[in-house]
Amino acid sequence: MRSIDVGIVGGSGYTGAELLRILCRHPRARVVMTTSRSESGCPVSDLFPNLRNHVDLVFVDPESADLSACDVIFFATPHGTAMRQIPALLGSGARIIDLSADFRIQDIPVWEKSYGMPHACPALVSEAIYGLSELNRDSIRKAQIVANPGCFPTAIQLGFKPLLQAGVVDADTLIADAVSGASGGGRKKEKQLLFPEVSDNFRAYSVSGHRHLPEICQGLTAMCNNAVKLTFIPHLMPAIRGIHATLYARLNKHVDLQMLFENAYKNEAFVDVLPCGSHPETRGVRGSNRCGIAVHSREGNETVVVMSVIDNLVKGAAGQAIQNMNIMFGFDEGAGLKEIPLLP
Repeated sequence: MRSIDVGIVGGSGYTGAELLRILCRHPRARVVMTTSRSESGCPVSDLFPNLRNHVDLVFVDPESADLSACDVIFFATPHGTAMRQIPALLGSGARIIDLSADFRIQDIPVWEKSYGMPHACPALVSEAIYGLSELNRDSIRKAQIVANPGCFPTAIQLGFKPLLQAGVVDADTLIADAVSGASGGGRKKEKQLLFPEVSDNFRAYSVSGHRHLPEICQGLTAMCNNAVKLTFIPHLMPAIRGIHATLYARLNKHVDLQMLFENAYKNEAFVDVLPCGSHPETRGVRGSNRCGIAVHSREGNETVVVMSVIDNLVKGAAGQAIQNMNIMFGFDEGAGLKEIPLLP
């Protein structure tokens, strides 16, 4: 099977950098172009010195970039960009993996309310496959457009998935208390992401309604074929990478929860169900495409607690996007993604 040519739109952000870092070691994929409006003409390795001697590309202005020869194109752009550019690219036969939110939510009015703008190509939304690899693998394999999940949605959905699919919890009682590192806010100049604001601090935000909430509820509803009620509170922690989601639900039947989770994920290379009594840590998945999960309950207590951790830039973004690419092109699903987590 031949190698494929890859294009990256928006390669100068954190997820773009992760795509480049992982893809430069991929045995079957070759990045031939990466665009950036702000860094046009700059060598990639000047902006990202960790890629020196690994990536020999210069950022290209997106207005002059010809991506038509690419087999797959990643959009590592803010919401609102991919939906304007993808329709013109589909005629080339390229397959699209969008890391923004433009194609994740099937209900267009809900998307428009959450993201505060009209959708530029609503007719394509129904064609996009939601790219939670462990849930939609068969559909992803045939897709032309894959909507890569957000970082909070990935950790939360993987944590709740075994419980909802087995029907052992009340879907009206779901709570997700989730914490993110500062890189989840992107590589941009915003006061709340400055080092003095984040360091030595911990705070909740978007308590009245985070824009990832409809995406998460859409996925959880599909898992149990029933409407769910989810309370989702995001927090920002003084760290660069990581998502730690602590999830709560009320049990409606007694099962061996450890066995339920182990059986649910026994064939999943990137979901690691930890031994009974474990407490996953964000540093245990840093730099990897792994999701670490632990499930807890106490005898006589009807509440189940699940802890789910990922690296928001890898399994929560670029790594999962490449996992989806591997599925789409029939590669080994772990190609380029077998990095051992970084510690300390």
